[in-house]
Parts: sequence; structure tokens; C-alpha cells
Amino acid sequence: MAKKESEHCSFCGRERKNVNMLISGIEGNICDYCVKQAYEIVGEELTGSDDEAGTLVLKRPKEIKAYLDQYVIGQDQAKKVLSVAVYNHYKRVIELSKKKSRETDTDVEIEKSNIILVGETGTGKTLMARTIAKMLDVPFCIADATVLTEAGYVGEDVESILSRLLQASDYDPEKAQKGIVFIDEIDKIARKSDNPSITRDVSGEGVQQALLKLLEGTVVNVPPEGGRKHPEQKMVQVNTENIMFIAGGAFDGIDKKIASRLRTNVIGFSTGEDEENVIDRDNLLQYVAPQDLKSFGLIPEIVGRLPVVSFMNPLDKGTLRQILTEPKNSVIKQFKYLFELDNIHLIFEEGVYDYIADKAIEYGLGARGLRSMLEAILNDAMFEMPLETNDSKERELRIDISYVHNQLQKTNIAKLKVA
Repeated sequence: MAKKESEHCSFCGRERKNVNMLISGIEGNICDYCVKQAYEIVGEELTGSDDEAGTLVLKRPKEIKAYLDQYVIGQDQAKKVLSVAVYNHYKRVIELSKKKSRETDTDVEIEKSNIILVGETGTGKTLMARTIAKMLDVPFCIADATVLTEAGYVGEDVESILSRLLQASDYDPEKAQKGIVFIDEIDKIARKSDNPSITRDVSGEGVQQALLKLLEGTVVNVPPEGGRKHPEQKMVQVNTENIMFIAGGAFDGIDKKIASRLRTNVIGFSTGEDEENVIDRDNLLQYVAPQDLKSFGLIPEIVGRLPVVSFMNPLDKGTLRQILTEPKNSVIKQFKYLFELDNIHLIFEEGVYDYIADKAIEYGLGARGLRSMLEAILNDAMFEMPLETNDSKERELRIDISYVHNQLQKTNIAKLKVA
């Protein structure tokens, strides 16, 4: 039955000819414009967001850690510290937003909770930062501190960090100002020497000095396309007050600074009373403190602007074995899915996962090396087995220890064995 032209939306009053679609109901009609608006209102109510707090959905520390547990194996202490710091930071962001809109005044001002993670490469520092940004649905970028120099010298200016964040925010300054920046290899900008020198430390202390205002909170003129290649571009102002900075580094050799502070080299006999205070010499990073970062070469001002200090435990065989299979996005699940796309059922025989974990420790590859090993193990199969796109025949590939051993021997990975 044909609808009359006079029909209109019961909510906004638009006639059928003025809308794309008019949906009929028992008591009236609704147009596509009102459906879209209703969808947005329902979404705001369910997420608890409003005009004052933005679209940020804040979760409790336990919820943040539970989410991290799905993607990151182990590192419970670091996850707890990070969860609390992120919760406090974004609670501060929301309160500041409410304060501005309501024009209320208070004597209490919450300071930023920037974080520094100390741990060996491949222990999950970047993964944790990326996972939290994904959970909060905020812009995220990774900046490599090794390429940064003082302004005017060869290298990248500190402002290039914010250029990446702006790009990750689709060039929306409002979104960028609630994002997360992960500064990797921050240990590489440590002061080269405590002794005075006639030359400037442009890639060490000079970068630290340039980072100070960014970490604390300031308005920066950011070149959207990067500073030096496009000098004619229009600058975008970004306020770093609500940007969370997470710094990470291996800090190779800091264990000696920690040992010196704890006096672990003192020769003597321990009494029964000291048993509770026994120092774990195999994992000295768990005792890291701000003064150790200063001893390593970070200036006191930058240590003060990274108040939350945590550590990453070294990975043992059991942890590597779990990393292979348990995370929501584990490398084994990824490769099984890749083979399934070619109608190949990938099966790993018993003991293969333990063998791969053993080899990862033997070669000193860490968690990051697990994917490299699987690429090497499965490369021949991925080259030979895919059939024509119109062939739907299902097949099976079984991987046993001897197959893994033979494939690894063909590659250069075996030459990486730790002495």
C-alpha cells in the first residue's frame, strides 16, 4: 500500500519528502535524522559521557588491570602501578573539564602522574602503554628518544613528538590533548658525563631540558607535518597539560647503581633477623628508585616530572610459554588465523611451545623474538601451501619439535645464541 505524501516524523515534524527514510510505527513515524540523534543520545548515556567530560570512559584500576591481563602476561606489579596512575591521571582530566565548565574554584590542584618504566627490551613496556590507550580509546603515539636533539641541531626537535600525536588524532587538537605519548629509549638521552665539557650535550641533557615543559604542561606550537621539511605550514597549538607521558627504557647498567645503593657487595655474614630483607640479586630492577635514575644520568628536574616509577620483571621460560598462547592477541593465535584464511588447520604438537620458549631464552630474543622465530619456522609452509583462491580444500599442518629444530637451523636466528 502506498504511503501518503503528507506523512511526517512524529518527533521532528519533517515530511516524507524532506527525509531520506521514514520508518512507520504503531503510534507514529520516525525519520532517519531522529534515529541517528537517538543513537548518539543512547551511546552517551551508556558510556556515561557528557559535554563536560567529553567521550572519555574512565574505568577503575581493577578494571584497567583486568583488561591488561588479557593482552600482557605477568608484570603484575607494573600493571597495578600503571592502572592506578592512568586512573588518577584521567580522573584529573575529567575534574579539570568539569571545573572549567562550572567555573568553580578550589584550592586543591592535582598534578600530572607521568610514568617511567624500567625494564629489559621485549618485556612489554610499549605493549602495556598501547593496550591502555586502546582500552580508553584515546590517541596514542610512540616517540623514539634516540633521534631527538636540541632545537637547531641535526635530528628531530622535541615538538615532533606532538606532531605524531596530532596525526594519530586526525589533526584534532582537542583529541590530541587527551592522548598518551610513549617515549621509548629514554635512557639514551641520559647525560653523557658529569664532568663539565666545552661541547654541548645536544642529544642528552639538552633533550631532557627541552622535554621539561612538555611533561609538566604547556601550550606548544606544533607543526602538523613535522617542523623542518615544511617550514611554511601553519602551526597548531596543543596544550600538553592533560597529555599523559609514559617513558620507557632498558637502562642498561642501572643494576650496578642499584647494587651500589643497596650495598649488595658488602662481605659479611647474615643473621636470622635479616632473612626478611634478603636482596634478590637476580632481579635488582625491582628495587629501582628515583635516585638511581639520577645516578644513571637523568637530570633531577625530569625525574621529578616522571613521579611514578615502576619496573618490568625479566622473562623466564614459563612466562614466554604463556606469552605464546594465552594473550587475547597471542602470536600463535595470529598464525593459526593466517593459515585458516587459506583453509589450513595449523596444529602444534605437545612440547613445541616449551621448545620455542627455551630457544628464545637461549638466543636472548625475549618476547619480541617469539614472532621472529615463528616466522622462521613457518616461512616455508606459508610459501608452499597456499592454493588457488577458488580452491576450498581443507588441509592440516602439524608442527613437531624436529620440524621446528630443522627450520631454525636453516635461518640465521641460531647464530644469535647468547654466549
